[in-house]
Amino acid sequence: MSVSPGAFLGPYEVLAKLGAGGMGEVYRARDRRLERDVAIKVLPEAMAKDAHALARFQREVKVVAALSHPNILVIFDIGTQHLHFPRS
Repeated sequence: MSVSPGAFLGPYEVLAKLGAGGMGEVYRARDRRLERDVAIKVLPEAMAKDAHALARFQREVKVVAALSHPNILVIFDIGTQHLHFPRS
């Protein structure tokens, strides 16, 4: 799923696309609850519907979340969100 700037994924406002690869697309977004910039990875639709691929991704997230190092990202959230746009 491609996401457009201005869209919301839960509390995160998408600001710009940062890149894409085999595991999905990464976006710069703003966490409106805590007023901080974050990176969001959006999985390809086929992967999100594949139980084995999704389980592998969730295991990887847990492994990364257990690490603590200045050169490794910090996981703040994981979940399923529906894309929505604010009303004008």
